[in-house]
Amino acid sequence: MKRLYLFFADATRLALQSIFAHKLRAFLTLIGIIIGVASVVVVGASISGFNSYVVSTVSKILGVNHFMIAQFAHQGEWSEDEWERAMKRNKRLYLDDYEWLAQHCQSCKEVGAQSNTRYNLKHETKEMFGVGIMGVTANMVEIENKTVAEGRFLAPHEVEHSSLVCVIGGEVKNKFFPDTDPIGKTLKIREVPMTIVGVEEMRGPFMGQSIDNHVYIPITTFGKLFGRRQSLQLHGKASD
Repeated sequence: MKRLYLFFADATRLALQSIFAHKLRAFLTLIGIIIGVASVVVVGASISGFNSYVVSTVSKILGVNHFMIAQFAHQGEWSEDEWERAMKRNKRLYLDDYEWLAQHCQSCKEVGAQSNTRYNLKHETKEMFGVGIMGVTANMVEIENKTVAEGRFLAPHEVEHSSLVCVIGGEVKNKFFPDTDPIGKTLKIREVPMTIVGVEEMRGPFMGQSIDNHVYIPITTFGKLFGRRQSLQLHGKASD
């Protein structure tokens, strides 16, 4: 035991002597260790925070236990040849496909459909460019866990009868109706007046892009305004 004690005592003494003899080298070594450890901690915390941000934001956009079927699932740019091959290969999805999926998906709690386009909206003297016009079924509010801040979402009978109603995103509300209650007012889409029945809660930007610049209308109304031959997105929510 005494021999072990002397060994550690000598080692400590030699280490301290080396440190005091080479103060600058010891200081620089210590700084390097501190910077290295701090960098690892900062990077780890940044990755964890970014992951939490993405999960939180995506869940606001798509909800949880949610899947989507679309004609294309591709990121990046396609050449003209690739686009033509994909158009021939990938089947378009229509309301018949939505109805078939709704009848046959036994593990689905909800099945909905959506069709999208971009359109410039004008209200009185104000104009918004590239607003997302989304034709949806009424149950998309449950599938994507949407939160309606004012009014209500689209009703099933409004989808069934192609009603001229809409739910606007928070950014559209702030642009066109900043100081007034928009419920009951009208907003024209392709010169057709749509009665506003609800306002979706602001979700904030995602990756620098706005996700509140949109208007929801019944998917049947969307077909009348923009054509029924556009491919749909089919959405489902799995049973708990």
